[in-house]
Amino acid sequence: MWADLQPVGRSAHSGGYRRFAWTRTDHDLREWFAGECTARGLDVTDDRMGNQWAWWGEPDDAARRGDKGVVTGSHLDSVPDGGAFDGPLGVVSAFAALDVLRDNGFQPARPIGIVNFVDEEGARFGVACAGSRVITGAMTADRARGLTDADGVTMAEALEAAGRDARHLGRDDETLGRIGAFVELHVEQGRGLVDLENPVAVATDIWPHGRWRLDFPGEANHAGTTRLEDRQDAMLGYAGAVLAAREAAISHGCVATIGKVEVTPGGVNAIPSAVTGWLDARGASPRAVRRAVADVRSMVEQAGGHVTEESWTPSTPFDPALSDRVRDRLGGVPMLGTGAGHDAGILANAGIRTAMLFVRNPTGVSHSPLEFAELSDCLEGVAALGAVLEDLAGAPA
Repeated sequence: MWADLQPVGRSAHSGGYRRFAWTRTDHDLREWFAGECTARGLDVTDDRMGNQWAWWGEPDDAARRGDKGVVTGSHLDSVPDGGAFDGPLGVVSAFAALDVLRDNGFQPARPIGIVNFVDEEGARFGVACAGSRVITGAMTADRARGLTDADGVTMAEALEAAGRDARHLGRDDETLGRIGAFVELHVEQGRGLVDLENPVAVATDIWPHGRWRLDFPGEANHAGTTRLEDRQDAMLGYAGAVLAAREAAISHGCVATIGKVEVTPGGVNAIPSAVTGWLDARGASPRAVRRAVADVRSMVEQAGGHVTEESWTPSTPFDPALSDRVRDRLGGVPMLGTGAGHDAGILANAGIRTAMLFVRNPTGVSHSPLEFAELSDCLEGVAALGAVLEDLAGAPA
C-alpha cells in the first residue's frame, strides 16, 4: 500500500507532495482508497461532503440496536510540498490493522469503519478539516461552497468539475449517527516520542488554534521612479505583521506563523497595491492565543489593514475515559498533547467519543519532505491500532 501511494502527487522538484482537494491527484487518491476497500470486500459510501467511508459490518443495523460502530482512518491530502506520512499513515494503518484482525480470526461484535476525510489540510481553499467541519455543522455548506483557491475557483466550482453536486453539501447526521467511537492514528508532528524513547503514544488534547487573513491596501506604482515619501506600499504593513506575530507569540507564550502571502500586482519592479497574508496561531491556552492575535490585529489596523478570522477551533480534549481505556489496553504508553489540528478534534468537538494514537517521528519535522517514521515504529502503530479496535469492537463500549 505504501509503495502504491508513494508516487501519487509527488513533486519531482522538492520530493514533497502536492495533494490538494478536488484535483486529479485527489481523484487518484480516492480511487486508491476505493480499490483497497473493494479488495477487502468493503463497500464504500460518500457522505454529504464527499468523505469516503467503508464498513466491516452493517453500521445502520448496529446503530438501530444502539450499538454504534468503531471508526478509524485519517486523510490523504497534503500541504504544499508536504511529507508522505501526515494523513496517509493513518489510512494505510487502518487497512493494515483490519487485515491483522481478520488474519487472527477476529469477528467484531460491532461494525468497524475506515474513513478518508477530504481536505483536512485546507491547502487549496484555506480552511483546515473542511471535510469533517461540514458534516458536523462546524462550517456551513454555503460558506464551504463559497471558499476560493488561489486561482479564484470556488469550492462549488471545483466540486462540479470533479463530477459532484455542490448542492448536496451539508451537515450529515445520518453518517455521524453510525459512529460510536473514532480512533485516529497519526504520525507525531514533533519530538515528544523521541524524547520519551517510545514508538507510540495516546493523545490527551489538541491545542486551540485558528487562521486569520490579513489584508493590506496600497497603491501600485513604479519601483524605480516613485519617491519613497510618495509611496503607499502595502508590503510594509505586511512586513510589520510578520514581526508583530513573532513578538506577540513570545510575549503570550504561544506560537504564531505567517506562512502564506499573495502580492498584487506581483512584479519585481512594481510597488504592491495589495498584500494578503495568513496568520496561524496556536497554544495550550486559548486566552494566550487570542491575546497574541489581538496584538497582531492592532498592528495591522494601525497600518491601515484589516483582519478576518477564517477559522477557530477551541481547546479539544479527547474523551478521557476512552483515552484511558486505549492507554490501558496498550500497557500504559505515554500521553501527549499536540498543537496540530486533526479531523479527530472536529469530531470530538461535535460530541463523538474520540481518541488518537501518535507514531514516533525521529526527525521531529512535519509538513515537509523530511517528515518520517521508521518501518518498525509504523508496524508498532498498526499493532497498537489493531489491539484498540479489537478491544472496542469486540466488547461492551
